[in-house]
Amino acid sequence: MRRRTQKLALLTALWTAMVGLGTVSAVNAQEAALPAAPHADVLSIGGSVTEIVAALGQQHRLKARDTTSTYPLDVTELPDVGYMRALSPEGVLSVAPSLILSEEGAGPPETLEVLRAADVEFIEVPDALSTEGILRKIAIIGDALGTPERADKLSAEVETAVEQALADAARPDTDKKRVLFVLSTQGGKINASGTGTAADALIRMAGGVNAVTGYQGYKQLTDEAVGLAAPDMILMMDRGGDHGLADAELFEMPAIRLTPAAPTRSVLRMDGLLMLGFGPRTAEAIRTLNDALYGHGA
Repeated sequence: MRRRTQKLALLTALWTAMVGLGTVSAVNAQEAALPAAPHADVLSIGGSVTEIVAALGQQHRLKARDTTSTYPLDVTELPDVGYMRALSPEGVLSVAPSLILSEEGAGPPETLEVLRAADVEFIEVPDALSTEGILRKIAIIGDALGTPERADKLSAEVETAVEQALADAARPDTDKKRVLFVLSTQGGKINASGTGTAADALIRMAGGVNAVTGYQGYKQLTDEAVGLAAPDMILMMDRGGDHGLADAELFEMPAIRLTPAAPTRSVLRMDGLLMLGFGPRTAEAIRTLNDALYGHGA
């Protein structure tokens, strides 16, 4: 234990020196309202990873979390080591975890290099855009936590719920409505999802059609491109700022005024983690979007 502590101190000192030289920048862990449980040993990075840990009945083992980990609500009382894509070794190692469960895509790479060199078990959980991907997440986290039986049970429950939601959302292609997921409206411009994103996957699972398929990932669109996409519904995250423009402002944007969604003011705002996390609540996300598109009982 003493050797491990010394190694963590050395790595942290090295990182601090790098910060001082301007080589990298640091993100300090935020102090929590309440301390972690006495036997907590796990740092969870990534909202869906944290959600799965809790769904497996292992929330008591969480020592800290990242900023994207907001469900269940009481995990927000734990120490916050920063945004998952802008972590610092100093912030992560300051909470002294024995196990780090990290969603794929955490970073920056320099931070991961330091963490992997530390005497701390580091397990990366692959991203998911399908039922199979969600089940793989659950299995990996269950094995890491030593709860494979609970993981099997949770997987069976999630698989049943998602498959039923998919069956209920299925409809002929000719009846499907077009959905535009708007990530932000910064500077009065629409930044929207193309293919290969969590938003794209959810739209298709919920029985809709992604209104934009000409590119992968996210891209800022011209007003004309938004009009040509012709979405029947606008999908957004429910947080404020550029991510959550009020309805009155949204439908006054020149780009949005050109769409079929404008006359009916069709917009759905969902919790970002529920919508894009692809965790245990994905069936709920599918049903929420499907209901908004086609009505309850569709």
